Amino acid sequence: MRWLAFLAACGAACATGPVSRGWDHFYNLEFDQAIAEFRKALEENPESIGPHNHIAQCIMFRLMLRTGALESELVTGTNPFLRRAKLEPTEAERKAFHERVDTALNMARARIAANPKDKDAWYAQGVAYGLRANYNFLVRKAYMDSLRDATNARKSHDRVLQLDPSNVDARLVQGVHEYVVGSLPLGYRMLGFLIGFRGDKDNGIRILQRVAREGDQNRVDAEIMLAAIYRRERRPKDAIPLLEDLIRRFPRNYLLRFELSQMYSDAIDKDNALRVLAEIERLKREGAPGYKDLPIEKVYFSRGVVQFWYREFPQAIENLSRVTARAQELDLNTAVTAWLRLGQTYDLTGRRSEAQKAYQAAIALAPQSEQAKQAREYLASPYRRKV
Repeated sequence: MRWLAFLAACGAACATGPVSRGWDHFYNLEFDQAIAEFRKALEENPESIGPHNHIAQCIMFRLMLRTGALESELVTGTNPFLRRAKLEPTEAERKAFHERVDTALNMARARIAANPKDKDAWYAQGVAYGLRANYNFLVRKAYMDSLRDATNARKSHDRVLQLDPSNVDARLVQGVHEYVVGSLPLGYRMLGFLIGFRGDKDNGIRILQRVAREGDQNRVDAEIMLAAIYRRERRPKDAIPLLEDLIRRFPRNYLLRFELSQMYSDAIDKDNALRVLAEIERLKREGAPGYKDLPIEKVYFSRGVVQFWYREFPQAIENLSRVTARAQELDLNTAVTAWLRLGQTYDLTGRRSEAQKAYQAAIALAPQSEQAKQAREYLASPYRRKV
């Protein structure tokens, strides 16, 4: 669930019919089914802009799930926003994403040209810009283009608020933009197209909290964003109730449970962290919807990481070794991080030669990754825990 992309892209929790079913599938990680429902919505109302944005959003998140990006630490406090692995979509995904976003933007612009007070068109335009900001940030690694699109999304939704100050949902992008810009290095915040947008992390959080309380369409997205931000800001106890609420709403989303376990671990509550992982393992064993096809190594990995941080090194080695034994069958993020953590655990237990082999495996698996960069450092000098 560690899925703070560059801008939230705005769901529709209050919608009905295929759109409502589509969002239920989306938040349960069932992106193909979600796309099918959004296509039905488009068939029923070809003039609607929203389904084009919804389909583009599904394409993006399906790519992130497949590559392990939804599980990578996109928002940790130790890593800046700009140090992220590049996602690799297929040509079909790239084409489909841009076709949907371009269609949404063209439709919105035409409606705004005909009626500058068309709130729905301004709103849809902002969502489309936000989606393209995500793509430019995560796929193209084009930071300037991403920031520019993010700012245009903010401007579009600011226009919605000028036309309708009571529209709390339009404040979602405003809140995320405040937080993200406030988190960027000073050089980025001085860019010309950011004039007037200094960014304020605390204000961004306050805005998102309001959307989570009072929002209509975007309440779920606000909770997800806040949970991700609370993790980055090292506020796990604030994230826990949000995640528990999201799990009640979307029980088939296994990422939410993994994130809940991590938040308990960060809150110095090892027992509950392991309890949640045991619950995931039970759901997997019973073939529960959403869990049947989950690789059991995901549970071993998370359990091993918890044990690593709590200095239960023999148990951590056992679980992480189960993961690395099937590294080639797992997503790249899980596999390479498992090798890195295994090497660190070996170093902490004085097994230097085994640690070096694990670091070498991490480097061979993903040479350009942040994990490989760390592994190279530990090849030269053994890993030592700072705290």
